[in-house]
Amino acid sequence: MTHHTQPARRICPSCDGFATAAITLGGRDRHGHLRTITVHCPACHGTGTITARRVREGAGA
Repeated sequence: MTHHTQPARRICPSCDGFATAAITLGGRDRHGHLRTITVHCPACHGTGTITARRVREGAGA
């Protein structure tokens, strides 16, 4: 019986797969916790992967 494999996911070239980062705002709140914000990669919208582009035959020729 044959086994079908999934194609490898393409890693986002903008963030190299590290799509979300926590950035400290400096200082701490009144409970002693660091104040941070979460930022997502604008190219892949926080997924870390991009979709494969389809090449159309005969386009641009």
